Amino acid sequence: MKTIDNQDLAALSAKAACAPRLRAHHNVHAELDDSIQRLAIAMEPDTYVRPHRHPGSPELLIVLSGALDWIEFDAAGETVVGRHRLGDGGARVFEMPENTWHSVVSLAPGTVVFEVKRGPYLPLPEADVAAWAPAEGEAGVADMLAWLRGCRPGDRRA
Repeated sequence: MKTIDNQDLAALSAKAACAPRLRAHHNVHAELDDSIQRLAIAMEPDTYVRPHRHPGSPELLIVLSGALDWIEFDAAGETVVGRHRLGDGGARVFEMPENTWHSVVSLAPGTVVFEVKRGPYLPLPEADVAAWAPAEGEAGVADMLAWLRGCRPGDRRA
């Protein structure tokens, strides 16, 4: 049996707070090639998640602590079409269809989300990350994160 308790959440959040990416993962699945990926992800407020999509897999998010905004983009991955609060002040469970362009913004220290999607884990190819958004570590990430924090439906950053 596998469990994640409050002590595990606190330890994962502490690990994320010290990590360069301000994120930390705790995999429940045994192998990266497992057919279903199940993991807890701690995300601190200044972490950057480049807009992307997952062809071939819906994605289920369950917020275990804290809060985040899930930002949905149109089919071209360019215009914001939705913004949803998850966790404190919003839905605790959220499922998006496959091939949905999205990003998330962590709103509180100690935010942890549980993610379930089809495996195996493979790094996203360039076709599935927004070409208009900088990659992690590139110039412009701070500006992009600031834009993601404030964008609303109808906004476009291209």
